[in-house]
Amino acid sequence: MFGIVEPNVYRSNLFFPISFPFIKLLNLKTVLLLSAEVPTKVVCNFLEENNITLVHLGSRSLTTETSWKPMSEELVKDGLEWVLDKKSHPLLVCDTSGIHQVGILIGCLRRLQNWSLSAIIHEYRIFAASKARYVNEQFIELFDVDLVTLPEDLPDWFREHLELEAKEKEEYQQLYKRKELDPLGILINASHLPRTKGHSYRKISS
Repeated sequence: MFGIVEPNVYRSNLFFPISFPFIKLLNLKTVLLLSAEVPTKVVCNFLEENNITLVHLGSRSLTTETSWKPMSEELVKDGLEWVLDKKSHPLLVCDTSGIHQVGILIGCLRRLQNWSLSAIIHEYRIFAASKARYVNEQFIELFDVDLVTLPEDLPDWFREHLELEAKEKEEYQQLYKRKELDPLGILINASHLPRTKGHSYRKISS
């Protein structure tokens, strides 16, 4: 259950010795384990021998017994801050199955990247397949991304996302001031734009 999330960020189930040669090729610096299960001694020895830091976030309670949430927001917040810290890369996010906790964390990362919810759920279901859980999808949708504190040393792919978002916001505000957008954020007169240029903007709060 291996996948590339972004450059130098990977996802998988908790790997076995048969996967050690492949894992070594990734030159990992950090393994972020989200499930409660403790890795085997063989896996721990492998990580130590290859100078890979194991961050076992799942060693604390995932959630309370009375909560509907499959994971605590605090755990997801901490996990995202590890994923977004360039100093921890290359990084592998994993859990026992590679589906549930990992799927939630990556889904919440996509929320931070402003993916559409339909695209986020589609990616989640590609990996989860028949094991997809509605409660996981609901958690992703409702997670408060404002809980996450962005690290100072962000990876290039996320920094570029922030720069593009800021540029889009500035362009939107300029068009709004010139009254060139209708209430739905659609350009009133787009005849001067090339056909490949988008003619609408997401509503952005000023």
